[in-house]
Amino acid sequence: MHSFGYRANAVLTFAVTILAVMCAMASLSDTLNVPSPSADVKVLNVNWFQKQPNGHDEVSLALNISADLQWMFTWNTKQVFVFVAAEYETPQNSLNQGSNLRGKDFNLTLHWHVMPKTGKMSADKIVMAGYHLPEEYR
Repeated sequence: MHSFGYRANAVLTFAVTILAVMCAMASLSDTLNVPSPSADVKVLNVNWFQKQPNGHDEVSLALNISADLQWMFTWNTKQVFVFVAAEYETPQNSLNQGSNLRGKDFNLTLHWHVMPKTGKMSADKIVMAGYHLPEEYR
């Protein structure tokens, strides 16, 4: 007959194996999830637009954000991080997210990062073009 320690080891090994298989199945099931997000961002008002002492521009915008991100929330979703960034081009850089915004055309980009309970973290974005900041600081 086997000892208690041997039996406990066998049960624990079996339980960990089943848990690993379930985690693998959960991770694989998320790869079958077809993303179909939609978002619309409208700039309602430029509250203020000023130059900071360190030389960077600061703008406060009132935004109306309407986004359907329902597809992200599956039974394997732990957390979702969503943020909006202003992005624009200059002759030096193809992607900027900071200073020298005065008079620039810019895109608002909705970024998201989905952290699953098990499996690979995913990230994506939606770019919405056609926004413009004033030539003068307010």
